[in-house]
Amino acid sequence: MERVRPVGGTVQTDIDPRSLIGRKAFDRDGNKIGTVDEVYLDDATGVPEWAAVRTGLFSRDAFVPLEPSELVGEELRVPYDRALIKDAPDFGVGRHLSPQQEVQLYHHYGIALPAAPPPPDRDFGRLAGQDD
Repeated sequence: MERVRPVGGTVQTDIDPRSLIGRKAFDRDGNKIGTVDEVYLDDATGVPEWAAVRTGLFSRDAFVPLEPSELVGEELRVPYDRALIKDAPDFGVGRHLSPQQEVQLYHHYGIALPAAPPPPDRDFGRLAGQDD
């Protein structure tokens, strides 16, 4: 699994994830969760994967998955219940998510882990019919 980093580099999507920062986030029932604080990209693909949403009076950040979420007008709609989002593991913001932290988030939201990339082709560069 690739590590995820806060946004700041080149993005390979049609929406600039930096434009999500500062937007209000809402749960599946339309309840306000908070404000998007940071967006995290997959290191290998540059695809936005997680958003850190600043919640409540105590101003903690809850990580929410961007894949099933939608940008509707000026709002980020997260298809999970507000209580589940607020109970998400708190890893702080501003640094990489480790692969272990990312697995915890996948489990928390009940999301299947992404498939591992295929192993490298060990036959690359060999001629067909050639034995080792």
